[in-house]
Amino acid sequence: MTTRQNADYGYDIQKLYLEMMLSDAETFVRCQSIFDHELFDRKLQTSAKFVNDYVVEHNVLPTLEIVNAATGSAFSAPGELKDEHYDWLLQDFETFIRHKGLEKAILQSADLLEKGEYGPVEELVKKAVQVGLTKDMGTDYFADPRSRLMKIKDKNGQMKTGWDTVDKKLFGGMNRGELNIFAGGSGAGKSLFLANLGVNWALQGMNVVYLTLELSEELVSMRVDSMITEIPARDVFRQIDEVEMRVRVIGKKSGTYQVKYMPSGKTANDVRSYLKEYEIKLGRKVDILLVDYLDLLMPISKKISAENLFIKDKYVSEELRNLAVEKQCVLVTAAQLNRGAVEEVEFDHSHISGGLSKIQTADNVFGIFTSRAMRERGKYQIQLMKTRSSSGVGQKIDLDFDIDTLRITDPGEEGQSESGAPVSKGSSILAGLQRTSNTGGTSAPGWERAQPKPGIDPLAGIAAPKTQAQVESSKLRQLINNLGTDDDVI
Repeated sequence: MTTRQNADYGYDIQKLYLEMMLSDAETFVRCQSIFDHELFDRKLQTSAKFVNDYVVEHNVLPTLEIVNAATGSAFSAPGELKDEHYDWLLQDFETFIRHKGLEKAILQSADLLEKGEYGPVEELVKKAVQVGLTKDMGTDYFADPRSRLMKIKDKNGQMKTGWDTVDKKLFGGMNRGELNIFAGGSGAGKSLFLANLGVNWALQGMNVVYLTLELSEELVSMRVDSMITEIPARDVFRQIDEVEMRVRVIGKKSGTYQVKYMPSGKTANDVRSYLKEYEIKLGRKVDILLVDYLDLLMPISKKISAENLFIKDKYVSEELRNLAVEKQCVLVTAAQLNRGAVEEVEFDHSHISGGLSKIQTADNVFGIFTSRAMRERGKYQIQLMKTRSSSGVGQKIDLDFDIDTLRITDPGEEGQSESGAPVSKGSSILAGLQRTSNTGGTSAPGWERAQPKPGIDPLAGIAAPKTQAQVESSKLRQLINNLGTDDDVI
């Protein structure tokens, strides 16, 4: 079916559109989603509005006689038409609506541009060019199961994160077009996780873009130097020749890793504009987009109060996810946990700063749990707070952390503690007690505040006799025995 180029949508062709629609109710219904009487010639606007209002009110198409009598028009029957004629009408009418809508948007934009209001102009133009009739009828579920499943496997990508245990929980990895969020408190390691993921994907041959809205390009790149070369961060400058050689050698066998700084307050459109320049100037498409981090972005054109984090994060999350779908890339970002998560060892949706709006939009949400003691032992834990494409919600995964090279790696299944699966409340407490050393070892997170100093009565503040310590020890053993039999799953 050919489309008319430089078409002149005059009175006669517009009158024919209406006559053909009035001859077939099904055709009018298909056109109704984009039907706008204001885009017709002024002589036809009254008739077009009457037809649309009549259908909405009475749920039936008016006859030619009713339209002519009510509006003073002179419509006539177009004669016997075939399906091919109606196919032409649908295609030509769609183009007519789009062109006239764009023309109207440009005229309305003149005053807005004089006032410097570019956001509404962008919305008007975008709305006009996106007009279209529904042509994709979706997926016929029973038609071709193998093809349907292979499309998900091959096209969506199933990008492996480089951490096998995480990939297993996600049923293969992260998909293109998905929004993934790592949530953690201040200093929890959000930027480290994004940088490590970038290294994992770059080593797999992917094109990675790391947008930092907080740290400098140089600092992010220096962290990546340690991660890739396995040279401790404190020795990078002392071994600068070795770092240079290793980076160059590894770079020849890997994908690309582009680090770009953007000031906070940028929007998804600024990110989109940068990616366009990236694709044009460097001649490659983005496979992975890392944004550090979501809370520092602003909505495109919505004027949101700084105090209304729920609405702000809702718009930003939706815009980022739309960008991931548009670019068909894996998008990973980070978000802050609120003050309520400071004393917690298990996170839920209420601990996300800004509320549920991010989680509702995101495909996967991971909570980063750590403590000073865990980092000293070289451990991180991520908690799967939401997984849209797998059944991993509530699972916990232990990861190894090299404090010298800043590298986060997967210890494998054998390196997972009992926290790698949903656990009971009793067994969780028991695990915390078991990790507490009686000889001055590192305590589980939060227990160091709860344990009294050796030989000191926490109530009286005086030295406690040894007999009292023995009684307390007996009670503790009894508590452990009781808790150890608790197998109820939360």
